[in-house]
Amino acid sequence: MENRGFAVIRDCGVNRFNTEFWHRERMGGLAQESQPDLDGSAAHDGARPLVPAALTESTAEGAAKNLTDTKRPELQRRINAERRDAQKVQQKARYGLIPNDWYLMALVVLAPLASGMLVSFNFAPWPTIVTAIIAAAIAASSRKLVAWERAEERPKHLVAVAVSFTVFLPILLASFAQSYWLQYGTLDWRWGVGVLISFNAFTSTLLSRRLPILFMAILCAWAPVCVMDGSFEAMASLGAAAAVLVVVARHQLLLAKKAASRREEQRRHHNRFRSMLNEYEDAGLGWFWETDRRGLLSYVSPRVAKTLGRSQKELLGKPFLQIFNLGEDRQEGERTLTFHMSARSSFHELPVRAARIDEERWWSVSGRPMYDSFQNFVGFRGSGTDLTEKKRSQENASRLAHYDSLTGLANRFQMAQSLEKILAAPHETQRECAIFLLDLDRFKQVNDSMGHPAGDALLKQVAQRLEATVGKLGRVGRLGGDEFEILIPGREEPEKLANLAHEIIGSLSQPYSIDGQRVVIGASLGIARSPANGVTSEALIRNSDLALYAAKDGGRGRYHFYSNDLHSAAEERSELESDLRDAISQGGLELFYQPVVLTATEQIAGFEALLRWNHPKQGWISPARFVPIAEDAGLIGAIGEWALRTACHDLAKWPENVRCAVNVSALQFANPQLPAIVTSALAQNGIHPSRLELEITESVFLNDDEGTDAMFAALKGVGVRLALDDFGTGYSSLGYLKKAPFDKIKIDQSFVRGATEPGSRNGAIIASITSLAHALGMDTTAEGVETLDELDLVRMHGCSHIQGYIYEKALSADAAFERLESGLQALAKGPRSARASRQTMLRKIVLDHDGQFYNGTIRNISTTGALVEGLWNVPVGTIFTIALSETQTVTATTRWCTKDRMGIEFANPVKLSAAGKVLGGEVAQRSIRKAG
Repeated sequence: MENRGFAVIRDCGVNRFNTEFWHRERMGGLAQESQPDLDGSAAHDGARPLVPAALTESTAEGAAKNLTDTKRPELQRRINAERRDAQKVQQKARYGLIPNDWYLMALVVLAPLASGMLVSFNFAPWPTIVTAIIAAAIAASSRKLVAWERAEERPKHLVAVAVSFTVFLPILLASFAQSYWLQYGTLDWRWGVGVLISFNAFTSTLLSRRLPILFMAILCAWAPVCVMDGSFEAMASLGAAAAVLVVVARHQLLLAKKAASRREEQRRHHNRFRSMLNEYEDAGLGWFWETDRRGLLSYVSPRVAKTLGRSQKELLGKPFLQIFNLGEDRQEGERTLTFHMSARSSFHELPVRAARIDEERWWSVSGRPMYDSFQNFVGFRGSGTDLTEKKRSQENASRLAHYDSLTGLANRFQMAQSLEKILAAPHETQRECAIFLLDLDRFKQVNDSMGHPAGDALLKQVAQRLEATVGKLGRVGRLGGDEFEILIPGREEPEKLANLAHEIIGSLSQPYSIDGQRVVIGASLGIARSPANGVTSEALIRNSDLALYAAKDGGRGRYHFYSNDLHSAAEERSELESDLRDAISQGGLELFYQPVVLTATEQIAGFEALLRWNHPKQGWISPARFVPIAEDAGLIGAIGEWALRTACHDLAKWPENVRCAVNVSALQFANPQLPAIVTSALAQNGIHPSRLELEITESVFLNDDEGTDAMFAALKGVGVRLALDDFGTGYSSLGYLKKAPFDKIKIDQSFVRGATEPGSRNGAIIASITSLAHALGMDTTAEGVETLDELDLVRMHGCSHIQGYIYEKALSADAAFERLESGLQALAKGPRSARASRQTMLRKIVLDHDGQFYNGTIRNISTTGALVEGLWNVPVGTIFTIALSETQTVTATTRWCTKDRMGIEFANPVKLSAAGKVLGGEVAQRSIRKAG
């Protein structure tokens, strides 16, 4: 209890007093004795008690009364001791009229007396000795009067008496002693005058800041000399000196008052500025700092220490740079804080990060070097402000400007900047990169059928899969809509890029879950590389876009590397789109019909309507070329409705037991008006609904929502038959067959091709499909049957219908009508086994015939031959030399020619990759260009 109570009083008393005293001493609020007012008017202002209210007598005694009686005397003694110590400090801090060192005047009085007697070898007269001793005694006792004056506020008349007795009387007595010795003794006048001058000098030193008292002291020092002399001149000189001193004293008092007024004004300004700065710091608007010449902190605002989780005392004396984390400050080409500090140059609003680990804090720091009067560097002084919120706002704004707000990926602008940075690298090897342009297949169907929120959710999942697949190999960005871009810096082999593209397509093709519904989409990729495919960002983006179109044209869900012939293909595509629009408006499209034969009777059970376009200049164009263009251009809806109505018009002319199948695209199927269009076409031509068969691909199930089921129900309500086209080539699911009311399954020709080859599993797949369809009560149609071996195979596995060249090619409407007029019996005609499989290709080549070079285009190719376009009326048997690669040149013979197309047979089989490309094809392209 004792220790605790004493500690409380001690902390409230002396410790707080010392803290306040130091603070006022540092801030200039304490009136020190070394800087008093000249007239003493401000002395008492600075002499107000510095002991805080916590140490008043009532407070101390009140605290003592709460203690036990046994502890109270000891505590009271300690309180009194603390009070006395405080009073001593207070007395020293006060400023009085009597100098603290006035007692030294005793030595000044006695020392000349003793030295004078030694010099003159005579004793001074007894009046001199007595008066000198009295003067020394009075001066020596001045310490008690000094303490008396400073103890508390004294009446002015008592202070005047004390000053007269302590200051003026010793001077008068000392001066009288010297004057008497000079007048009536043996002291040399030169020695006496010197002693009087010494008196004045010492007095002026002690009273230099008390001008009125100083002037009175000077008069007291010379008055006895003049009185002892008694002459008129001496008295007149004393009077003149007194008058001058009065005038000078009055003038000095006026100056002192003005100086005091200026100091008071400066003090108020200082306090005002100090208050404003304190409020500035306390409000969190900024902080201040100062260092010495070594860069060590000599002052820093408490707010900085609080932010760093350290005390202000702990920071003082530490390097200024330690309060920052300069890892973010060392940016290439910028003037950093470290540079400015070492170069002793000013800096303004330099952003730096605070040295905090648990939280990211940013400051804006300004500073300038300081120099003394000799232009010596003494340190830095400056200020700082909190930049955290502004930094975060800038980062958010930058993120919005550089990143996609939906997926968080880099946006088009950021990707363009990244590509430009790579292509502008100083070294050529650093400019190599690869660009992937990616487009989602069937995304529009999801957006249209499920709504934009579902589309946004799907895009987020796509972005996550892309980042997970690409990883650290490159950067992923979203260009807008369902378009994405992938930037792969550095040189990568085509095989590695192809593997990455394959992984991306596989990852994005996996099913998604959107709002509890299963969604499946695909992706197509176009790839361009720098510098092989362009050295500017515009060229690379354009060429990767062309490669993307080529991937889509190839059937979607695949990737394609850029090649030079894609430019001509793009131009051709643009021309075809324009011509296709004209063909739709001018009736340039036609429907051809390929017979579908009943396996059991080999009679025509119906036809499949196939779209054909006889181009005015290019002749017959395959639907594989112009249908994707129609889909991308938004023309497929108009074409589909025209085909449906035209097929119904032709079907009305056929026998009642013959059906017609019409393909319905996924875009048509998603149109809610489809049942009405079908009903209108049937009614307009008077056809029974069961004679019309709509062929639908698996892509309509990608959304797998209630709209799909409703469309199936509506179409079955009309009474038409439904066939699942190209079964097994898409994202097949037995759930389709369970839910959708199909009447027929069409086995894609890819399963029929090669089914008769040794080791092929296609036959087993065909058998499984036919068994499943038979169990579900559905018919099956095997498409693309061309050889007798394939016909025997599909018959053996139980296909109910057969469609292919083995029976008939597609016929025009008139030819189909004539064929039905001749009867329904069909006759199988064709080779026993299939020829080598062919792959579609679009490659410019140069053909050499006896030194003459001709430009041509390979449309498809196999290991034994190719279809070449571009040469007209070539005689059968013409021999050409064709460079397929840099190391492989083949000889080919023309086997047939129709208009500008001819079939050639290679003298020796060529090697093809799994994708159907001639090995070394890129090298061959270079050699062909050189030959051209």
